[in-house]
Amino acid sequence: MKSRLKLGLLAALATTAVAAAAQEVTLKVHHMWVPTANAPTKIINPWCEKIAAESNNRMKCQIYPSLSLGGTPAQLFDQAKDGVADIVYTLPGYTPGRFPIIEAFELPFMTNKGEDASKAAWDFYAKYGQKEFGMVKPLLINVHEEGYLHTRNKPVQKMEDLRGMKLRAPTRFTTKMLTKLGATPVGMPLPTLPEAVGKGVVDGFLLAWEAMPPLKLHEMVKYHIETPQDRPALYANVFIMAMNKAKYDSLPPDLKAVIDRNSGAGLSAMAGRAWDEAKPPARKLAEARGNQFHTLPTAEVDRWTKATADLQDEYVDNMNKLGLPGKQMLQDARDLLAKYNTTK
Repeated sequence: MKSRLKLGLLAALATTAVAAAAQEVTLKVHHMWVPTANAPTKIINPWCEKIAAESNNRMKCQIYPSLSLGGTPAQLFDQAKDGVADIVYTLPGYTPGRFPIIEAFELPFMTNKGEDASKAAWDFYAKYGQKEFGMVKPLLINVHEEGYLHTRNKPVQKMEDLRGMKLRAPTRFTTKMLTKLGATPVGMPLPTLPEAVGKGVVDGFLLAWEAMPPLKLHEMVKYHIETPQDRPALYANVFIMAMNKAKYDSLPPDLKAVIDRNSGAGLSAMAGRAWDEAKPPARKLAEARGNQFHTLPTAEVDRWTKATADLQDEYVDNMNKLGLPGKQMLQDARDLLAKYNTTK
């Protein structure tokens, strides 16, 4: 009897193991971009193809672009948290004040290349941000390439030119930055921007080059205001690709290992690099249209930097109020950016 029970138990365990090994998983991946944009074609789709290959097609993605599962860009993070989607790719900054720790990388004049800044941002998250994003499983934290100012009908060559201009701001600190510089910020997520530009709701916008072509925004403006390559950029945004924790926990160990191998520092750097590589061809489209470009002189950049410098103090104060070492955190962010900086 004992032998039969033992054999039955072994058989049941073997059956369970075989079932687990054969388990097939479809991950619902939701994002706000059109299918031809940089994020899906260079980051999301390749990642999905990689995990499918490494899992022998036992784990696949069902991708929902353009918010086709419903909701708004600001709701994407909670969709991953609550299980509406298994994975989302979005901006923490679309929910102002909710993720204040990672905002160190959205301060004015902090970052340059996306890949460099993404390496720094992942390390910073690993040290300080795990509690902030503890309700999901972050797969990547990345920063886009240099963010610039693009205007419809008015060139901007000095700070005074910004007065009275209504400019789209993507995040909390870019809103504060534009106010400090004398402009009137208008907060809005990317998908609503083309209509706002077309109707004259805004006179221009802050945006990385990568995002321009899919929405044909380079056809809706005449002027592009950039910063010197050897200086930190006007601004940058932080992105996160996040997975529902319960979905990850439900995976068998071998599929969890596939996810783990394809997330973290390496994936973050790859995502930042994808933004860097998208910049030149996007910029050439604006050049081909005859749009006008202006690089702010170093002395003018110094003026803008000085005018917005107290936003770094505000970040430190915000962290201190949370019981965190604000001054050390800001210094760590700067040190990490310097560590990975390849524009020296």
